Amino acid sequence: MNTRSPFRTLVRGTAAALAALALPVTASAQQASSKAQASAAQQQQARPRNVVFIIVDDLRFDGMGFLQPGIKTPNIDKLAAGGSYFPNTRVTSSLCSPSRATILTGMTARNHGVVDNNHSSEEGLTFFPKYLQQSGYQTAFFGKWHMGNDTADPRPGFDKWLSFKGQGNYYPNSGITDEQRAKGAVHMLNVDGKNVPQQGYITDELTDYAMNWLTKERDPKKPFFLYLSHKAVHSDPLPPPRYAHQYDNFKFRLPASAANTPENYKDKPRWVYEQRNTWHGIDFYYNSDMPMNDYLKNYYGTLSAVDDSVGRVMQYLKKAGLEKDTLIVFTSDNGFQVGEHGLIDKRNAYESSVKVPLVMYEPGTVPAGVTNPGALRNLDFAPTFLDLAGAPQPAQFEGKSAWPLITGKLAAKDWKAPDFTYEYYWEWTFPMTPGTFAIQRGDLKYIQYYGIYDIEELYNVAADPDEMRNLAEDPAYFETKLELRKALYDQLADRNGRHVIPYTQRQSIGAVRRNRAGTGAAPFPDSWLVEPNREDRLDDIVNDSPAKKAAHDQGKVFVPSPIVGQGTNSVEHGMKSLSPGH
Repeated sequence: MNTRSPFRTLVRGTAAALAALALPVTASAQQASSKAQASAAQQQQARPRNVVFIIVDDLRFDGMGFLQPGIKTPNIDKLAAGGSYFPNTRVTSSLCSPSRATILTGMTARNHGVVDNNHSSEEGLTFFPKYLQQSGYQTAFFGKWHMGNDTADPRPGFDKWLSFKGQGNYYPNSGITDEQRAKGAVHMLNVDGKNVPQQGYITDELTDYAMNWLTKERDPKKPFFLYLSHKAVHSDPLPPPRYAHQYDNFKFRLPASAANTPENYKDKPRWVYEQRNTWHGIDFYYNSDMPMNDYLKNYYGTLSAVDDSVGRVMQYLKKAGLEKDTLIVFTSDNGFQVGEHGLIDKRNAYESSVKVPLVMYEPGTVPAGVTNPGALRNLDFAPTFLDLAGAPQPAQFEGKSAWPLITGKLAAKDWKAPDFTYEYYWEWTFPMTPGTFAIQRGDLKYIQYYGIYDIEELYNVAADPDEMRNLAEDPAYFETKLELRKALYDQLADRNGRHVIPYTQRQSIGAVRRNRAGTGAAPFPDSWLVEPNREDRLDDIVNDSPAKKAAHDQGKVFVPSPIVGQGTNSVEHGMKSLSPGH
C-alpha cells in the first residue's frame, strides 16, 4: 500500500496534466480568444443553443485520462482540451436517485422528497425539460432514470423516451441463465412506452438510439436538449468485449488512507472504521473478495465504452455543422470511493464521494483550455440550462445559473458561490452509513451525523484535500464550528421552514453482513472514557459557548452537577429540608 495519497498528487497535478493537452493559454491569447468568443456569441444570439447532457453513474471526480495517467479516455480528454474543466463541482446528495432528482427538479432532497433509492414518489414534481419544451425545445431522454417508482414508463417533459427499470443491465442476458435465455427471457427497454428487447451492450445501444434520434427523428428546425444517461460505470461494471482486457497489465494506485492503520483513523468517527468490513467497505465490498485493482479494470474498461459514445456525439455535431451551436456537458450523478478512509461507493460527505467530474464544451462560447475553479453544484444545472435557453426560472428552483461563469463573462474570483450544503438520509437497505449533514463555506467543511453515537468532523479541504486532519476539536476552530453548525441547521430547513427527517418504509434487514474473519468494531474515542461520579457530567449536554470553553480551558466545571444518590443529590440530604411531619 502506498504511503501517500496518489489522488492528492493527481489533483495537484491537474494543471500539469492539462498542460500536456495544451489546455492552459497565455494572457494575450486569452484576450484574443475572449474577443473572438464575444463576437461569436453575438452572432449566435439569434440561433437557439442545443444541449447534449451526458451523465454517467458513479464516476470518480478524477476518473479521466487528463487527470489520471494511464486511464484511456481520449474523447473526454478532447472535451477538456477544447472546453472548460470545473474541478470544484459537487452533488448535494451523493446517491443515485436523490442526485438525479435534484438535477431534474432544481430542488434539494428535503424539498423534492426523493431521499433514497427505495421508490420515493415523483408526485407533484416538474422536471426542467418541461420548461424547455414550453420554450420551443424538443427533448429526448435515453438511459437510466432510477428515480421514484421502479418503472421505465415515459416521464413528462420528454418528446422522445428510452429507459429501463432500476439499474438496467450491461448485457441482454446479464443474470439470465442459458436455459432461461433459450425460453425467450431477455432484458427489456421501454421505448416511447413500448417494451422492446435489449439487443446489445447497454452503452452502445443507448448511443445508437440517441444517434438515430439526432440524425433521423428530431425536427431539425427546432433546438434540442438530449439527456444521455448512461448506466455505466455503476456496479457491477462489465466492459464490452472490445475493452474486456484493456487494463489487464495495469496497476491502479489506491489511496493511502485505504490502509488499516491507527494514523488513518485518528480522530475519525467510529462508523468509518466499522464500515471497512461491510458492503461499502474496502475489506468486504459488495460482500466479495475481488481485489480492488481487478474491480477497477472492469470499472475503467466500462468507462471506455462511454468515451466511445462521447466521440460519436462529437463527430456527429462537427459533421452536421452543429458543434458551435451545441453545448456538451459531461458529468456524473455522484462520486465514487475506491478505498478512501477504508470506504468504497458514495453516500457520505467526504470529497471523493461528493465531488464529480464536470467538463463543458462549445467552441466559441465556452472558453477552451481552461480549468475553472468556480464552485458548482448539481443543484445549479437546471437553472443554468433554462438560462442558456432564455427560459424563465420557476419559483421552486433553489440553485443559481452558472452560465456567466461557464462562458467566462464572470471570472471565477467574482463568482459568489453559495455554501455547499449536503444531506444524506439514512437508508435501511444499506444501514452502515449514518444520516449525514454537511456544509462547506469557502475551504472549510463541517460534517455532523444524525441518530448515531459518534463525533463531528471539520476539514480545511484546500490544505487537507484527503481529509485526514479533523479540526472539530481544535480550539482554533471553535468559533468556526459553532458558526457552521448554525448555518447548516438554518439551510437544512425545507420550503416550509421545517427541519424534518424523511424516510421510506423498511422492507428487509438490509445489507448488514460482515466477513466473519474480518475487521471488528472500532473503539470509542479516548476522550469519552472517564471515571464515574464526575461533577461535570452535564457539561457535554449544555450548549457549546465561549463561556463553557473558557471554563474548560481553565480546568473548571461549567455546570456542576451533584452525583447520583450522593451528597446534595441524596434522599438523606433532601430530608434535611423537610419540616417535621413531612
